[in-house]
Amino acid sequence: MPAHDVLIIGAGLAGQRAALAAAEAGATVGILSKVHPVRSHSNAAAGGINAALNPEDSWESHAFDTVKGSDYLGDQDAIEIMCREAPDEILWLEHAGVTF
Repeated sequence: MPAHDVLIIGAGLAGQRAALAAAEAGATVGILSKVHPVRSHSNAAAGGINAALNPEDSWESHAFDTVKGSDYLGDQDAIEIMCREAPDEILWLEHAGVTF
């Protein structure tokens, strides 16, 4: 049986991003998924993926829209981090070959 330093469960964008980061840090990585990566939940997400990429937009307005869209039930600290980091992550994913 193969041995890995890190085992990632799920082959969606988050799982693949985590696997790449672990591999870049020198770990041997395995990814376990119940579906082929092109059938992952990331591919099937009807809502898509969002980030404040337009210079006229801001992570703050993205965060407000996300909090409002969750009926104020979302973890606002987590939403703030996600919205603040989203533009850089989207650009990284695009440069890594992810199509949107």
